[in-house]
Amino acid sequence: MSDAPAPTPGGLPPPARVPLLILGFVGLAIGVGAGLARFGWPMPNLAASAAALHGPLMICGFFGVVISLERAVAIGRTWAYAGPLAAGIGTVAVVQGSTPIGAWLYFAASAVLLVASLDILRRQRALFTFTIALGAASWCVGAALWVAGWSAHEVVTWWLAFLILTIAGERLELSRFLPPSRIARNVFALLLAVIGAGLIGATRPWGAPAFAAGLLGLALWLLKQDIARRTVRKQGLTRFIAVCLLSGYVWLAVGAAIVLAAGGLAPGTPAYDAALHALALGFVFSMVFGHAPIIFPAVLRVDVPYHPTFYLPLALLHVSVALRLAGDALAQFGIARAGGLLGAVALAAFIVGTVSAVVRGLRRG
Repeated sequence: MSDAPAPTPGGLPPPARVPLLILGFVGLAIGVGAGLARFGWPMPNLAASAAALHGPLMICGFFGVVISLERAVAIGRTWAYAGPLAAGIGTVAVVQGSTPIGAWLYFAASAVLLVASLDILRRQRALFTFTIALGAASWCVGAALWVAGWSAHEVVTWWLAFLILTIAGERLELSRFLPPSRIARNVFALLLAVIGAGLIGATRPWGAPAFAAGLLGLALWLLKQDIARRTVRKQGLTRFIAVCLLSGYVWLAVGAAIVLAAGGLAPGTPAYDAALHALALGFVFSMVFGHAPIIFPAVLRVDVPYHPTFYLPLALLHVSVALRLAGDALAQFGIARAGGLLGAVALAAFIVGTVSAVVRGLRRG
């Protein structure tokens, strides 16, 4: 989710990338609908029948496509586009009822992303490229375990690590404009080790708390070290991106703190729902909102001019997560249900706003 470098010869031209991105947004639309169906909101049968696959559709079907596509553009190799293609077809298989086939396709997509990430690490050995590769490896391990018969609940920490480490690595890359000290880099490496230990020990009682402790430390590290602390004083798009980042880091800390307070991630509990959505909705989608004006120009070669209305979806997103967490804390299903619906509205507003910005950019020539 960073500004990808110019592709080297051998990559697909921007128009050929559009169908892959559409597959990703199909996964997002059905995944969001599946989540709303779990709350009892009336949804089309395609989404309602996939209610049990809300998490895989969002993480593998949407983020798997988008991140793999961005990585393929970054390395400029045609073979790397097999990653987003496999993830997109995997979504089609899953929603058509062929979940085992879809799981294998998601695994294939994750393997391609891992190879692409290792290729970047080979070219540039640095802490940030290692972190990004570790994120890709986390998706690959989680997808392999899902293929092996583990439930989505059992692999969710691996999939969360995929998203969180990818974002952290890309933010670390951009820290070259305000380089962290050697001590800060060592602390970052230590946090990676704690997160890794938590993943490996995910089936042990100490696994989830260790994972959460690492995430909490990572949130505090990013809040202190990210250049967004300075760019938030700027204007326009620069400030908007910084607001997205800093508010997202707060949700990362909140989600980690909930896991620590609950002593782990027990499926079906209010703490489980609150933690997952603080992390995956509050943190990850804040990053998506902030990086969209960078991702679209890099991937599709279209301009996304800033407009103050960009703040509306962000505000709706934060309110929706707050409502969801309040509903979980107070055992008020109606509040959490309203938060779920508002979250879907926030994502819809984000898509409409982004498309409108692209149209404005095209009209400007």
